[in-house]
Amino acid sequence: MNAREQKKQAKDFIERWRGRGNERQDSQSFWLDLLGSVFGIENPSTYITFEDKVMLDHTSFIDGYIEKTKVLIEQKGANKDLNKAIKQSDGSFLTPFQQAKRYSANLPYSKRPRWIVTSNFKEFYIYDMEQPNAEATVIKLEDLSEESYRLEFLIDKTNEHLEREMQISMQAGEIVGEIYEGLLKQYKDPENPESLHAINQLIVRLVFCFYAEDSGLFGHKLAFHDYLAQFPPQFFRTALIQLFDVLDTPISERDSYLEETLASFPYVNGGMFSEKGIEIPNFTEDLRELIPEHASSQFDWSDISPTIFGAVFESTLNPETRHSGGMHYTSIENIHKVIDPLFLDDLKDELNVIKAFKQKAKQFQSKLAGLTFFDPACGFRVIIMTQANSQVNTRALKLLPKLKNE
Repeated sequence: MNAREQKKQAKDFIERWRGRGNERQDSQSFWLDLLGSVFGIENPSTYITFEDKVMLDHTSFIDGYIEKTKVLIEQKGANKDLNKAIKQSDGSFLTPFQQAKRYSANLPYSKRPRWIVTSNFKEFYIYDMEQPNAEATVIKLEDLSEESYRLEFLIDKTNEHLEREMQISMQAGEIVGEIYEGLLKQYKDPENPESLHAINQLIVRLVFCFYAEDSGLFGHKLAFHDYLAQFPPQFFRTALIQLFDVLDTPISERDSYLEETLASFPYVNGGMFSEKGIEIPNFTEDLRELIPEHASSQFDWSDISPTIFGAVFESTLNPETRHSGGMHYTSIENIHKVIDPLFLDDLKDELNVIKAFKQKAKQFQSKLAGLTFFDPACGFRVIIMTQANSQVNTRALKLLPKLKNE
């Protein structure tokens, strides 16, 4: 599910469990509901196990364990304080976290948890065992709709998320490939470099509009569809020219008599629509059906992955079209082969350490905003020219000998 769906599911979960919390009766239902409803696990009863045996000086039982992500759960009733020690069956007094750590120490090494979660239905205390002496991250049930991302370690999200992104982006790539091929046939000279540049610009703008209306940037979900749907195909060309001009004009500088539908679109900065007079061909009835009716109204563009989508879009076009149009995208696998060891792994490690501290998170956010990265794919000559730039990552410069040889 996307972020909006997850937020809604989390709100519903909060209402279902507000004021509830019998340790014996509700624990399993609580976790099955959380994993299934909020995090989209299709068969949560096979994803999490309950009452796994652990041998201390007596047989004891772990409340919940997720093998896939190495999460151990110690669940208490709603009347229990997670910070206070509770008398154990052997007469000792342990906090829920200390109890969970004792279980962990008696598990086979391969089953020892990376994460320990203690809960009393009203709160989740999260302990990262990579930082065993750190304070717990605390999430209140009432805040779950805003902070569910803090519990994403419960699920093996990487593969599932990438698989979903790949499926959605494959569908998006096929749609855009159809639009591209249909539009290309309408150009008077489809081999002309200027026409190929124009169609590339047009496709990028259309995809932006698809994404903008689905992600709320245009005010409501079908804003682009509703605008185009009022025109027959022979007027699409003029309608798009007018829309692109409006999107490139700050609201304060627009014609005060601008038609209301056009005036409702926001100003888009950054130069997406700044190039004027690009060649836009006439549209056919098939293109009218494909663009506003199929691509716009029947597909949710807010879930696509830009990295996957670029490579998929490239694969939908024949080699001659890609070469002449200058369309070349790096696959997501190759992107991560470069950026992960170069800087992303270090940033992820830093983020994992500071997640529990909001003030440090703000500092980290500021750090990310100030980072500058250099893309060596722009050409060896440019790397040499910027070698003196103090902001170029020194590890990137180690690539220079290899790039020079290539």
